[in-house]
Amino acid sequence: MSEENDLPKNGDDNLHDTVPVSGMYKDWFLDYASYVILERAVPAIEDGLKPVQRRIMHAMKEMDDGRFNKVANIIGQSMQYHPHGDASIGDAIVNLGQKDLLIETQGNWGDIRTGDRAAAARYIEARLSKFALEVVFNPQTTEWQLSYDGRKREPITLPVKFPLLLAQGVEGIAVGLSTKILPHNFCELIEGSIEILKGNKTNVLPDFLTGGLADFSEYNGGQRGGKVKVRAKIEEEDSKTILIKEIPFGTTTDSLIDSILKANDKGKIKIKKVVDNTAKDVEIAVHLAPGISPDVTIDALYAFTDCEVSISPNACVIIDEKPVFLDVNDILTYNTKQTRALLKKELEIRKAELMEKLLFSSLEKIFIENRIYRDIEECTTWQEVLEAIDKGLDPYKPDFYREIVEEDLVKLTEIRIKRISKFDSFKADELMKRLQDELKEVNYNLRHLTDYAIKYYESLLTKYGKGKERKTEIRAFDTIQASVVAANNAKLYVNRKDGFVGTSLKKDEFVCDCSDLDDIIVIRKDGICMVSKIQEKNFMGKDILHVAVFRKGDERMVYNLIYLDGGTGRAMVKRFQVLAVTRDKEYNLTKGSKGSKTLYLTANSNGEAEIVTVYLTQGAKARVKVFDFDFATIDIKGRGAGGNILTKYPIRKIQLKMEGVSTLGGLDIYYDDIVGRLNTEERGRLIGNFLGDDQVLVCYKSGEYELTSFELTNRYDPADVLLIEKFNSDKVISAIYYDGSSKAYYIKRFQIETTSMNKKFLFITDHKQSYLKLVSTEKQPQVSATLIKGKDKEEEEMEYDLDMLIDVKGWKAMGNKLSTHPIKELQLIESKESKCETKTQEEGEDDGVEVGKTIDLSVKKDEDDEEQLGLF
Repeated sequence: MSEENDLPKNGDDNLHDTVPVSGMYKDWFLDYASYVILERAVPAIEDGLKPVQRRIMHAMKEMDDGRFNKVANIIGQSMQYHPHGDASIGDAIVNLGQKDLLIETQGNWGDIRTGDRAAAARYIEARLSKFALEVVFNPQTTEWQLSYDGRKREPITLPVKFPLLLAQGVEGIAVGLSTKILPHNFCELIEGSIEILKGNKTNVLPDFLTGGLADFSEYNGGQRGGKVKVRAKIEEEDSKTILIKEIPFGTTTDSLIDSILKANDKGKIKIKKVVDNTAKDVEIAVHLAPGISPDVTIDALYAFTDCEVSISPNACVIIDEKPVFLDVNDILTYNTKQTRALLKKELEIRKAELMEKLLFSSLEKIFIENRIYRDIEECTTWQEVLEAIDKGLDPYKPDFYREIVEEDLVKLTEIRIKRISKFDSFKADELMKRLQDELKEVNYNLRHLTDYAIKYYESLLTKYGKGKERKTEIRAFDTIQASVVAANNAKLYVNRKDGFVGTSLKKDEFVCDCSDLDDIIVIRKDGICMVSKIQEKNFMGKDILHVAVFRKGDERMVYNLIYLDGGTGRAMVKRFQVLAVTRDKEYNLTKGSKGSKTLYLTANSNGEAEIVTVYLTQGAKARVKVFDFDFATIDIKGRGAGGNILTKYPIRKIQLKMEGVSTLGGLDIYYDDIVGRLNTEERGRLIGNFLGDDQVLVCYKSGEYELTSFELTNRYDPADVLLIEKFNSDKVISAIYYDGSSKAYYIKRFQIETTSMNKKFLFITDHKQSYLKLVSTEKQPQVSATLIKGKDKEEEEMEYDLDMLIDVKGWKAMGNKLSTHPIKELQLIESKESKCETKTQEEGEDDGVEVGKTIDLSVKKDEDDEEQLGLF
């Protein structure tokens, strides 16, 4: 039934004015939503401020006398304009003060890094910064409105000549709408504005006061749907301790430590203790449990704690009293154009002021030098006085830029007798010349407004840019698989006969340590393979032959299988991989015939192929009843392949005769110098083909070398790595380093004599200013050097064969001076050996073969194809 039908049909006339309750709610809700969006939560694009922030800034400007004011007093002054109480105003002032841009603070204003709150408003003080006074305020270009009670006037928006919205960032939640604009770097915003004025495109990225590392590959200009990953900056102090030096934006040291402790309690990471040493700089020391890898722990911290957070920006601003979603680069363009327009307006105002000053100075000079003031001595009325002055100015009126009005005449009558008697025509001319020069400059700036705006931005950068360099390091993050870096916080057990697998079967057979994030693979006697999420107790089928932690996509794990095909009675043999599966789905490793069963099975983590001895039954008609089979003679195929015929006769038993070696060859390892990680996905540069005990050699700019394993969890700082390659103990390392003590470059050649893994050895002098300049493992390395000779400091290019300059010595030797002359520049010259290697690789690529890759020339069969081995 409609709402009109609910109303009485008969009654007085007042019923016609009745509004349905639903209609009232609709109107009130829209009014409330609009108010919250426009007046509380979302900033205006013009000045980047919410109303409470704008009113605080206006109140502080009214109070400004160059000295600090109690925040309690500022709150009281702001309450004349903001009708929402002292608590909201106080929080907004603290928020502005902690951003360290518009307000200079004094006292305990809290700490955004630790989450400590500011002291009470009566104990802390503030004043406007010089930057704020220069770029935020100008009464002449400000549009005003009445305050909420009509007693005062307040700015509609402040005439900010700077992209303040992007510099400070903002976050707000309104009714059905939110905004989240991340803070950007002060200097980069100015540089971006300059580029826009020059007609170029720009792409500004956020920068956080808390520092840290950030991946902006999905930033999407700060619009909805974008994402920013921010990480803490973590350093490895030693094998037992890692230090968190900078924290992600939006976190505090307390919240970060809590997340680490929770991850430890859940068994995701294993640590002994966490110590907060934060003082002037952030430092959280994480002490590791014995035997725990620092590299894996760092990955685990990123995966399971607030050491990595994801931020979803949502750039929403108010334009013409409407919320609008914009790209941050569009916001910067808008602010830049607004700044240019405000500068133009200021120049036009100044031009008008100068022209008025010139006009009055000219009138004053004519009035005094031509003694027009004497013409008013005989006048008896005020009107006669004005007419006499106006008549005296008649000959000069054509030279003035505007008509002379009564107000000008009145100002001339206000000149004091003392000023007339001491009037100096020369000084007057000098003053007019200065005004004319300034007017000329203003007119020039108006004609070249873009250049003027660029100079304005450059002056801001010069005056206020120091100390505002980028704090957040821009990085590309690698994807961390949680299951790989999770600490083993559980134990896996199996009841093979009954078919149960889980972490709670402590009375049954222990399998291995595992994580509660792992998947478990099971292969049963009936030839069924299944993968399932680890649980406390999970039924996966009776007669389990193999159970282990499953690693998705592990191409090194190879299964060797012999099974009886129930359909034909033949014994089939196959080698296969299980790379990707659907959880809890049963996969048949046999042909699926009734009566098929597994006779022999091994799981080989590095593709090993063993030799087995096969015993046939005594009743078999075969002439040879015992023979050996080498799994290396067959290819590795998919899990669904039928396999090859091993024998058509019944088998009594199969025994292992000889452990096998890997048939997969070495593993090609690449180094991605963007993220500083090793990988097998061909990202970055190939550093070698690795087997079992092979090692990686790393030389750092600090003058240290280190031998590491080729585990993909290893971490290397790309900014500090000079050389990374497969370690060859026969190779000679040639190095040039700068000695901070003698201020000279030294050369040395040595071989690695140490065997300790994951330990750095310093092979240059230990002076704090010493650093490694160049390093090479080539047989005949050459260097090009630019020397500075003589009093005239002439530059001379020299080439050195390093292997000819010095013999191979111990790694602790200091080496010899490279040159007695100062060296301006050093550069390695690509040797003939390297060129040959490059040429060989290019030739290989032309032939369709990548040098250094293991090439499988075997012919792959379809999964259901069989290949007769020809034994029986």
